[in-house]
Amino acid sequence: MTKTDEPHTLPDRDEIISILKKEMTYLKEEFKISEIGLFGSYVRGEEDNESDIDILVSFSEIPGFIKFMRLEDYLSHCLHGIKVDLVVKNSLKTNIGKEVLSEAIFA
Repeated sequence: MTKTDEPHTLPDRDEIISILKKEMTYLKEEFKISEIGLFGSYVRGEEDNESDIDILVSFSEIPGFIKFMRLEDYLSHCLHGIKVDLVVKNSLKTNIGKEVLSEAIFA
């Protein structure tokens, strides 16, 4: 296996939460985030090289589409370039919402 063939090291759940905590002051100021958490495969320890990072957010002020996309890009950059899938907590449907909230770890 050559150096370019080696898989990149995926961050674990604790590293992701640590990064989110570290970024929280900026996220509150720039994106008006009131709450941020991790859910999905990274919480369950089921992530692989194809996994995105599922992030649950609440806002004190709802962002426009462009700002929302900037937030996704910013978080992806902070999290080693792995694609981020942002889910707004208020938009969760009842059944899936219960499942997401039961496994979410908030920063």
